[in-house]
Amino acid sequence: MLNWQIETLDLALKFTWKISRNASDMKTNLLVTVGNERVQGRGEAAPNIRYGETPALLLEQFANLQKNGLSNVETVEELQFLTQREAVMPALRFALESALVHYLCRKTNKSVPEFLGVPAVASTPTAFTFPIMDPGKIAAFAQEHQLKRFQYLKVKVNEESGLDMMGQVFKATAQPLIVDANEAWQDPDALIRFMEGLKKYPILMIEQPMPAALDEEYLYLKPYSPYDLFADESVTDHADWDLLKRQFHGVNMKLMKAGGYLIGLEILQKTRSLGLKTMIGCMMETSMGIWSGIQLAHGVDYLDLDGMLVVKDEPFGYVQEKDGILTPIKQP
Repeated sequence: MLNWQIETLDLALKFTWKISRNASDMKTNLLVTVGNERVQGRGEAAPNIRYGETPALLLEQFANLQKNGLSNVETVEELQFLTQREAVMPALRFALESALVHYLCRKTNKSVPEFLGVPAVASTPTAFTFPIMDPGKIAAFAQEHQLKRFQYLKVKVNEESGLDMMGQVFKATAQPLIVDANEAWQDPDALIRFMEGLKKYPILMIEQPMPAALDEEYLYLKPYSPYDLFADESVTDHADWDLLKRQFHGVNMKLMKAGGYLIGLEILQKTRSLGLKTMIGCMMETSMGIWSGIQLAHGVDYLDLDGMLVVKDEPFGYVQEKDGILTPIKQP
């Protein structure tokens, strides 16, 4: 029998993390450990309230799994069967699966890319994200956090201050920009007007500008968009792929939404098979979760794995960042 454990980790952030739907200065994540007295593996869950996830709910689900046979699980297939049967939320499923994969890799002397059947990545660039803030503070923020070292930057926006923020970011930086609205717009025509105001800026893409439920609005929007539209909230651990291809140009896969390495890999493969562009993103995570994202980064068009850089005292050091480049150091 394997020994499964879970603990909470309270993370203070370097600055207020504000997006279109909420703001926070602290984040509580969960750490799962599995193994025996000789070998262990660890995984991270970053609960996201957008999907109904809270630390308390995930702890409750973990306790339920323990009552229903978690200690008997020894393979990824057994774990998938149990977590699907018990309707476990994606972030906890990912923490469980990644911990088990890491344990099995140590036990068999395999690397995680070998286990998953993907090419290993020695290092990769990442975006760094401006949260929503007073536009007048952007220049100081860019200087304080030395954002010139990143190859591209991401800007969180809402409908009220989005254009003002983009104007100030353009003045303070020189890199290409990703615009992330986190479902802020309801009206596609208003969004098209916002896009018109961006034409003087070096925009790479716009990420999930309207709520995922607005199917017809996305179908209307895509032909008018001068920029690539990337799905984020529209893709969790499942998606309507036929519809998605008609709505977007690319997909942002996040392991915390996918619920595991294997489903995350399937999402990336399906995205490519449809001729869509790929991206790997993250929640507010430590280097434990970011390390996992890097394992699937081969051939991905864009990486937004800066969550650990927002954590005030990152506790693990599984990934090193230098000059905007992420390098995995050791396996969780």
